[in-house]
Amino acid sequence: MKVLWELGEASLGDVVRTLEPQLSWKPRTVQTLVRRLVEKGAVSTETQGRDFRYRPAIAQNECQIDEGRSFLKRVFDGRLTPFVAALMEEKQVSRAELDELRQLLDVAAKQTK
Repeated sequence: MKVLWELGEASLGDVVRTLEPQLSWKPRTVQTLVRRLVEKGAVSTETQGRDFRYRPAIAQNECQIDEGRSFLKRVFDGRLTPFVAALMEEKQVSRAELDELRQLLDVAAKQTK
């Protein structure tokens, strides 16, 4: 999905070439993944001559929100605090991220008053 969000539209070959330096997947594996994304409605496809062009059918932020909620629900019973606490315990949060999080919490607190 990241490749399609970055490119906006791509052929299967474009996706394979973009992923090659990062993954050791065979083109057939990438093709299977793209086909499944099309079946799930996450990717749309259009035929151009003998080539298929693929586009993201869902926005990146929409996908991130859905996946984030799904992850929290599966792993942390839908609770954000234990997730953040786990990251803090492992020192996985930078000072800059803490400052950003603090700002978001301040804004959220003002909106709920």
